[in-house]
Amino acid sequence: MDKTEISKGLKEAIIAEYLLEKCSYRSLGEKHGIDFRLIHSWVVNFTGKPEKSMKTKPKELDLPVIEIPSEVSQLREGLRKEKLLTELLNAMIDIAEKDLKISIRKKFGTKR
Repeated sequence: MDKTEISKGLKEAIIAEYLLEKCSYRSLGEKHGIDFRLIHSWVVNFTGKPEKSMKTKPKELDLPVIEIPSEVSQLREGLRKEKLLTELLNAMIDIAEKDLKISIRKKFGTKR
């Protein structure tokens, strides 16, 4: 059906059917031969609820903040220990290279 052919009484009947019987817009559209989006706009206009635009920003959700300070502190402590171990190993390699006068570290970019 064309928008201009639909009478006011039919619009009201379809809106009432939607509100009372809780039918879907699609099923009503198929039943009456009208685009379901048009029925949706009638219902929105009738009930006074503003249509949601796709261009608007979605509302931010208020999710509970989960605090895990014990895990974070454990991870920080583990990272600190690993950094100290890396420094210790680098210092040991430097001392060994100096005392033994041999190269221990891999040289990047050398040809075979």
